[in-house]
Amino acid sequence: MQGQANFEKSKTVNFQSRIPYYVQLLEILRAHIDDGLWKPGMLIPSEKSIGERYQISRTTVRQALRELELEGLIYKRKGKGSIVTKPKISEGLIQKLTGFHHDMVERGLTPVTKVLEQIEIPCPEKVANFLEIESGKTVTKISRLRSINNEPIQLVTTYIPSDLCPELINSDLTDRSLYEYLEDTYHIIITRGKRFLEAVLASSSEAKLLEIDPKSPLLMLESVTYDQYGTVIEYYHALHRGDRSRFEVELVRGEES
Repeated sequence: MQGQANFEKSKTVNFQSRIPYYVQLLEILRAHIDDGLWKPGMLIPSEKSIGERYQISRTTVRQALRELELEGLIYKRKGKGSIVTKPKISEGLIQKLTGFHHDMVERGLTPVTKVLEQIEIPCPEKVANFLEIESGKTVTKISRLRSINNEPIQLVTTYIPSDLCPELINSDLTDRSLYEYLEDTYHIIITRGKRFLEAVLASSSEAKLLEIDPKSPLLMLESVTYDQYGTVIEYYHALHRGDRSRFEVELVRGEES
């Protein structure tokens, strides 16, 4: 963590303005972050220090800090105070049929993948429904932890029917795109899919792997993908850190009748 953040000396609250004090303070503090005076990882001054610097009440300070927290610009750490957040990593996985590895490379980032588990199991009923196969049929289950800049970002568990890719169980997927492997090895081309996004809280085990506090917010992405022949190839559920991830969706207006 970096050191204590400082104030911009020239910025003040205008007590003659009709603009509420907390809104003015919010703009001042937001500018500290936008201008780089308060950098990611920095501990910002205490409510008391901010109140004394701008000669306003702690209630007003608290309201402005709450707005910054809702905007995702700071977060509170128990026993420490408020800390400036790191910029979120944008992902296009909602609208594009790409995997995490390919999506990050496209954005100029270097993803690192650690395989946590790679086994064959009888397919659970929920997963079987997504894969449109019989419950209990053998599937290859792969659990992977994805990181960017040595920081864990995503925990993903994938299920693929073993008879579609019999050698997958023995293949090394460390730092490799699964979709690239499927295309190169089995000539399986992912052409369409369905994806579902949901907000969840991190369990103790998930939090430990993602290096966050238990019950921290996560974005859960579930996906079912199909090949060029309409066969269901894969089901996965991925947990993305809510404090480090955001999803981009491009909307196009359709023709009106």
